Amino acid sequence: MKVTIFGSGYVGLVTGACLAEVGNEVVCMDVDQDKIDKLKRGVIPIYEPDLDQMVERNMAAGRLAFTTDPKEAVDHGLFQFIAVGTPPDEDGSADLQYVLAVAETIAEHMDGYRIVVDKSTVPVGTAEKVRDRIQATLASHGKNIEFDVVSNPEFLKEGAAIEDFMKPDRIVVGTDNPRTTELLRALYAPFNRSRDRLIAMDIPSAELTKYAANAMLATKISFMNELSNLAERLGADIEAVRQGIGSDSRIGYAFIYPGCGYGGSCFPKDVQALERTANEAGYEAQLLRAVESVNHQQKQRLFEKIHDYFDGDLKGRTIALWGLAFKPNTDDMREAPSRVLMEALWAAGAKVRAHDPVATDECNRIYGERDDLVLTDSPKEALEGADALAVVTEWSLFRSPNFDSVKQQLSRPVIFDGRNIYDPKMLRDMGFDYYGIGRR
Repeated sequence: MKVTIFGSGYVGLVTGACLAEVGNEVVCMDVDQDKIDKLKRGVIPIYEPDLDQMVERNMAAGRLAFTTDPKEAVDHGLFQFIAVGTPPDEDGSADLQYVLAVAETIAEHMDGYRIVVDKSTVPVGTAEKVRDRIQATLASHGKNIEFDVVSNPEFLKEGAAIEDFMKPDRIVVGTDNPRTTELLRALYAPFNRSRDRLIAMDIPSAELTKYAANAMLATKISFMNELSNLAERLGADIEAVRQGIGSDSRIGYAFIYPGCGYGGSCFPKDVQALERTANEAGYEAQLLRAVESVNHQQKQRLFEKIHDYFDGDLKGRTIALWGLAFKPNTDDMREAPSRVLMEALWAAGAKVRAHDPVATDECNRIYGERDDLVLTDSPKEALEGADALAVVTEWSLFRSPNFDSVKQQLSRPVIFDGRNIYDPKMLRDMGFDYYGIGRR
């Protein structure tokens, strides 16, 4: 099949590469000429395991192409995927200007039937707005062309996006036309072999499903973080509690790991947008507000622990950070807990030496050159001259260090474990001061 994807960012690029991988002919369109030029040279603008090889392979095979020409893009595909950003507006709602601009572009250039697929994470009612914009633009050009609008939300985890796309848990398709449902079923057939993963529903339900999924996962994280703070006050160990409740099949172990807060491009934005959607519908979403509030507070916890340990005197001290990305296997630092911690440390007069396997360039892009920030090539180098170590991202690289070496390099043998990846008793027996999240 011939597929066009508007937007060559995280969702668009992964979607395009994976659809090309199974034999479709895909054109990715983006208004950013520099990005498209780099993609044509095989330079990938994001870090995602194995994505660079997949893009290179399908470009070489002629199944994946990149363009800045909207007419070429619209002429190419029966399926017109919209995979552009929906950043939060000032009030927390999703900004749909880019989605609607693409809808208008498609209408301006289409000369026959097209299926317009909302792949971006958008609030309920967006498909209707896309439909209205296309219809109005067609009318303004004196054109009467049939088209359908579909909601097909993505469920990709950063760091595991290719596996999620190639072996999905579910494929949600929201349509109001049975013919369109069957065309989407044919497009996704290669990913739907062992069992039927495609779930067809009405468009508003598909739009809500994406927000509901991310809000549920964010809720689990904030709930465990709330419990971890309570455990510290009650003398309980949140790790024991986690195992105790996770063994209940109704709860399970996924997303019940306490830590220093969630970040990234999805959970914070989507919880806010869903809360805003509820407000617009006349409903006060108290739980969603609490989830966001708990996460905001949790991002302060590592700094509070470090601040208290040094009796509020951080001026001139150096803190080593292991991890900058909001999670492992990505270079994404959007809403990352590391940013909250570093900025609080700087405000208190401390310096930071940080290491992350892939997010160094992103950190440089955000903060630039600073006298109070040194980005190092190794975890060991980050410890040089440091007064304490804070673990912020649970990269596998950090899970089993040489603790004797760590202790020797730190001016004080203290570790603040924001992801609970170490054994408190073992470290204390080795002479460390250890502070986890909700650990005894």
